[in-house]
Amino acid sequence: MASSSFALPLHGSVGEHSTSHRYHPIKSSLSSTVKPFMKDLLKTSLRADVSKTIKNTSQRILDAFVDSVFQFVDQPLLPSQKNFAPVEEIGEDVEVICNEGNVPADFPEGIYIRNGNKPAFVPTIEGDSPAILAAALLNMLRFGMVSKQISNTSIFEHSGKFYASAENHLPQEIDIFTLETFDKWDVNGAWDRAFTSHPKKDPRNGELVIMGIDAVKPFFVVGVVSGWKELSHKVDLKFDRATLIHELGITEKYTVIMDFPLTIDINRLINGGPLIKYDKEGYARIGVMPRYGNADSVQWFEVEKHCLFHNFNSFEDGNEVVIRGCRSPAAIIPGPDHGLNKFEWFSKGLKAIETFKESSTGSTQEGYLFARVCEWRLNMETGEVKERNLTGTDFPMDFPMINEHFRGVKQKYGYTQVRDCMASSSCGMSKYGSLAKLYFEESDSKLSVGFCLTKQKEGKGEHLIKVEYNRFAENNFCSGSVFVPKGGSSEEDDGWIVSFVHNEDTDVSQVHIIDAQKFSSKPIAKITLPQRVPYGFHGIFITMPHQA
Repeated sequence: MASSSFALPLHGSVGEHSTSHRYHPIKSSLSSTVKPFMKDLLKTSLRADVSKTIKNTSQRILDAFVDSVFQFVDQPLLPSQKNFAPVEEIGEDVEVICNEGNVPADFPEGIYIRNGNKPAFVPTIEGDSPAILAAALLNMLRFGMVSKQISNTSIFEHSGKFYASAENHLPQEIDIFTLETFDKWDVNGAWDRAFTSHPKKDPRNGELVIMGIDAVKPFFVVGVVSGWKELSHKVDLKFDRATLIHELGITEKYTVIMDFPLTIDINRLINGGPLIKYDKEGYARIGVMPRYGNADSVQWFEVEKHCLFHNFNSFEDGNEVVIRGCRSPAAIIPGPDHGLNKFEWFSKGLKAIETFKESSTGSTQEGYLFARVCEWRLNMETGEVKERNLTGTDFPMDFPMINEHFRGVKQKYGYTQVRDCMASSSCGMSKYGSLAKLYFEESDSKLSVGFCLTKQKEGKGEHLIKVEYNRFAENNFCSGSVFVPKGGSSEEDDGWIVSFVHNEDTDVSQVHIIDAQKFSSKPIAKITLPQRVPYGFHGIFITMPHQA
């Protein structure tokens, strides 16, 4: 595709900024790297294949140039950041046992897998314009692409195949038993652009609703893939700007589009600005489109400006379409503006909302990355928007989960990872020290008061919903949590939460299994793993076909 090289050269996926990059641009001299290179070059046999020699020589010249521009150094992580670092592969199957409790007899046989970010290419979204353009050019020259096809955000299944996905490229098919990577999936050649990290599968008919963003027109395209892996619908929604849309929603009839002002602008980059920027002056809107509709059939609703990456669910409720998700005042990517201290910016942003302050100009000073669960009610007949926070300011929440059998229909429960503000702020990276169960149809027994935002202004206070917590031991943090439904049950919360949990004191990782109906009780099983599991992004539990 013509625009693929700019389709989103991201190295850090949403939900967390990338880990410490080991480079410092720019060195002034080539001599230290060119001299040993020239010495080796003179030893090259004249009898060697000429074309191979030229190719190897060109590559080595380029490597020497890169090494002269970017100074790669060992930057040891802070003690509080050590489990963000990658690990080596074990290389073979290892049997693990349940150390505490027992795996329930009716727990389904399957595979629990999680994705995560450990980028190897020079990052192409951080720094000023020259740094970004230089990194993109050098990656293209060295590897033939602006950025690696990272596929580092999520795993999804469709029609019996499994894929790793991220925003910037097509998903890649994987073998869930060996983690071997196969070819890219372009829906039989019908999908010619980047793919979403969070496609939505309709449990009623097997359709997969997808989307693709780009930095050049068409900026945003929506598609529907049939249960037989054929692209049955594809439409350009004719956006007038490029935005980083991480998530979409589905109901029984509609596709829901979350268009918030996290903008992508190549011209801004060329003129010295950032490629990706949260535009505080930009508009925010939610679109509702019939699943097989077009740009003219989208009904748009203006909403309060904010940043949202993850939804729980969307559904129809009478004349309203209801969306629930986790929103924050600012975007965690691409990070601070050029020139600001990166660690300090994340440290302040990850603080608790009690320290939230605004300067005389209205800019947020602390707590700007605090995510709260919000609900939007969009009236399809009147155009009215009802918008309110469902959770208070005690704890920020993200990485929402539901029972996927209830995708697109009204549900009573949701689950999230809960960020530990103190631990996150101290290391400048998100750490999740507990899990939460949300009761969407029950009020908070403490009668906490939230606020309701309408399309025009702040409204009167409303009661928050009930939230139940499962807190880990001190200095234990999770990632990749997922809800696993009990086979054959019709009860929405009849199942388990499964999560990778790492103990930073012992440097040991476990899998915890929590009974969703006895949520605040201790895990019913803990399985110790043979080596630590670095913190990462989204997980999935894949039930074996004979038990699905």
